[in-house]
This record gives sequence, structure tokens and C-alpha cells, in this order.
Amino acid sequence: MPRICGVDIPAEKQLATALTYIYGIGPVSAKKVCEALRLNGAMRAKELTEEDAARLNVFIEKNLTVEGALRRQLSQAINRLKEIGCYRGSRHRRSLPVRGQRTKSNARTRKGPRKTVAGKKQAAVKK
Repeated sequence: MPRICGVDIPAEKQLATALTYIYGIGPVSAKKVCEALRLNGAMRAKELTEEDAARLNVFIEKNLTVEGALRRQLSQAINRLKEIGCYRGSRHRRSLPVRGQRTKSNARTRKGPRKTVAGKKQAAVKK
């Protein structure tokens, strides 16, 4: 298993696909990295030589923000939104959808499992 940017990439997958296992590298940027280093994106990751792996490491660290630095950057951006008290920050604070999605019937992924409220249906009875 080749190790690039502190991540063990799968040896049996094509290089362009294996690079996407690094946080911050998607399919498009993986192909661009392969093209910039003149590596065949269709070859298997286990076929990488030591020099190629070292070149990949240097290129990615120099030109892209990946792994821990990217995670830190995103968390700092979210914390800044929370601190300034903007609407998006308050949505992050409450673990609700941030980008305008509806929450009455959906948003279970963001809100978590349902929390049943006791006696809610009986409130509608009037005489």
C-alpha cells in the first residue's frame, strides 16, 4: 500500500481513483495531479515507484490543501460564523441545515433521530 500525504491509498485501484482517498482530493483534482506529473492515471497504485510516490507527495503538499490542514481550515471557518453570530453560524450551532433546505419533513441526517414529544396530538382538542 503506497503512503501519500500520510494516507495509505489502496494498492489495487487505479492511481486516479486511489488518490481520491486523500481528504481534499476529488476525481477532477486527482486527474489534474496525474497530468501535471505525467503519470498514467489508469495504472494501479501498487505500480508506483518510490520516486513517483515522492514526487506525488511533494506536488500535493505544495499545491493543494489536504487532510489535517483542510479539516482545520473548515472548522475555523465554521467557528468564525458561530462567533460573529450570523444566521449560518446559528444554524451550525443548532445542528440544522445551513443552506435553506426544508426541515419540517426532511433533514433527518442533520437533525438526528426523531425525538418524540409526549402528548402533542392531544393539544388539538377544543370544545
